[in-house]
Amino acid sequence: MVGFDKWVDELCDALGIEDDVDVDALLDLARDSAHQVERRAAPVTTFLVGLAAGRAGSTDPVGEAMATAAAALQRSASR
Repeated sequence: MVGFDKWVDELCDALGIEDDVDVDALLDLARDSAHQVERRAAPVTTFLVGLAAGRAGSTDPVGEAMATAAAALQRSASR
């Protein structure tokens, strides 16, 4: 069995991701979407954040994509 941090590092290497990934923020986003929407929203949310980050052309696409998703969650929760 591989430890979580090592698995994340190996996966980033395999996917050619050289950027630092804020795993804690991504897990928080998954947790929040699971609790505020429903459980199955967690993997879909994290996938869509990754997709948005990959399509973005900014200097911080992951942080911006996570911030956008978090804002959408907050809007949804306030309704």
